[in-house]
Amino acid sequence: MSIILAIALQLVAVPHASADDTFAARVTLGKQVETGPTGPAYQKALWGMLTDPMTVALKGCLAHNAPADTSSFTLVADVQSSGAPSRVAVEPATPVAKCLAGWFGSMTLPAPPPALPPLTQGATYPIEIDVSITP
Repeated sequence: MSIILAIALQLVAVPHASADDTFAARVTLGKQVETGPTGPAYQKALWGMLTDPMTVALKGCLAHNAPADTSSFTLVADVQSSGAPSRVAVEPATPVAKCLAGWFGSMTLPAPPPALPPLTQGATYPIEIDVSITP
């Protein structure tokens, strides 16, 4: 089975906890990277190491949950300065989406660039990934 991933990844540095900490707010923050000075370079580094392993993981999640729900979903996570993802969440939380979120949470990603002012030391990079599965 051939799987095509249509994935959009956006990053932006924000403090770990904010007043607008809902899933939708995290998605919106992630989408703001396209205007940010460090987002495109980090996105390139991240996808350079994630594309193939994420495709393999998604195929495994589909096989493990057969017959799998192939609905599109969104994954958000915060990337710590060490490259460790935290606060990984998916919506809608289908079995395939939750499976991929579990895999994603175990990854070590490239360390994001330092937070730009006015953000504080220790800020994280939220990542927003839209996943579409085409069998």
